[in-house]
Amino acid sequence: MVTPAVMVSTCGTLLLTTSGRLSRSIERVRNLAQRLDEQPLPPAGQLVKSAEYERLREQLHLAGRSAKLLQDAMTGLYLTLMAFVATIVVLGVFKSLGVSLDWVPLALALLGAVVLLYTSGLLIRESRQAWQGVHREMDYLTKY
Repeated sequence: MVTPAVMVSTCGTLLLTTSGRLSRSIERVRNLAQRLDEQPLPPAGQLVKSAEYERLREQLHLAGRSAKLLQDAMTGLYLTLMAFVATIVVLGVFKSLGVSLDWVPLALALLGAVVLLYTSGLLIRESRQAWQGVHREMDYLTKY
């Protein structure tokens, strides 16, 4: 019962940090959307947009993708948390009833571990994508 309890604590910490990242990501999407909305439109009949408009549009796209990855990671973390809490509950119930179905808590713990592994991959993808956005923005700003 100790290992799932440690994993519950780990998931809680990851949920807190990921929630903060998601909040900042959503704030960035809103900020970029507002800045994009404030961009002047090209003259009638002209489809060429400014370099700043295109940069903001690209940044908005990347920020939106980051927010989606973070939301998916939050879902994965909640599922992981649920699996580890279920493992603890099942262990306690089985022990109090004298039931010996060791494969059930093992399966729940493995499910939690697999979902946590997948979620970690999502968080890695999001952090790399966020860096890509910063890198592109730095390239743009140092070019002009």
